[in-house]
Amino acid sequence: MTVLDTERVPAASLNFLSLELTARCQFTCPSQCYAEAGPTRDHGSMTAEDWHRLIDEAAALGTRTVQFIGGEPTLHPAFTELDEHALRVGLSVRVHSNLFKVRAEHWPLFADPRVSLRTTYHSDVAAEHDKIIGRDGAHAATRASIVEAVRRGVRLTVAVVDHGDGQRAEQARAEMEALGVTATVDPVRAVGRAARGLLPSTSALCGRCADGKAAVLPDGQVAPCEMGRFLATGNVRKTPLASVLASPEWEQIRASVPARTSADPCPPDCAPSGDTCGPSKGEPCGPMDN
Repeated sequence: MTVLDTERVPAASLNFLSLELTARCQFTCPSQCYAEAGPTRDHGSMTAEDWHRLIDEAAALGTRTVQFIGGEPTLHPAFTELDEHALRVGLSVRVHSNLFKVRAEHWPLFADPRVSLRTTYHSDVAAEHDKIIGRDGAHAATRASIVEAVRRGVRLTVAVVDHGDGQRAEQARAEMEALGVTATVDPVRAVGRAARGLLPSTSALCGRCADGKAAVLPDGQVAPCEMGRFLATGNVRKTPLASVLASPEWEQIRASVPARTSADPCPPDCAPSGDTCGPSKGEPCGPMDN
């Protein structure tokens, strides 16, 4: 049963827009990737010009924050110029990167006070982390980048995606906090590869999808969030973003997501955490039940 939330924002309002620039990634994450990204995937059909126009549309709608995500967004050839464009039109920027290999040119960008950085981390034991990621050496590379981000004063949040079965998730969180990094633990959601062949369900979502937020996928489709990609409707390559958000189809999608009551601790900007739709602060919120 869907719980009505009287504090939900109007459908066409948009505070947070996530831009999934690419499905390409250095990792395969065989048991968790919601986007089923990997080294052989491409950047999709959205051109750099499409992304530039979309950023302008988002700013005109009153959006406060855009997030660049993937896949690995820094692999997109237009990543730097898109980030700078978003800042230029007055938006705050959030970058969700695996921090496997950070280019020298990106560190000053990440250190900009208008930019925040997010990554995922899975265990304080390298072998366990690398098994989840699907690539040897991932733990050492990501941890080194986290240490460098702290040294540079980058605004960084780490999400620990917990698969259960004795995974050292809490130890990973403690390790990050010892480094001075805000970290949360969130259970893996049954979307993408983590669904293991099962049909996706709105019960895996946090309940704030499409509530002042949206995600645009590499082909231009608009989803209530990255995790809710199976609910995508409309396409910004053909239709202005404002028209998609004002459409009956979008309202139907909003209504299909089990909502949280205003008393629930999950905040409205419940943001992807690698991306498991964990909250940006406070305690992680679990998936809703139908």
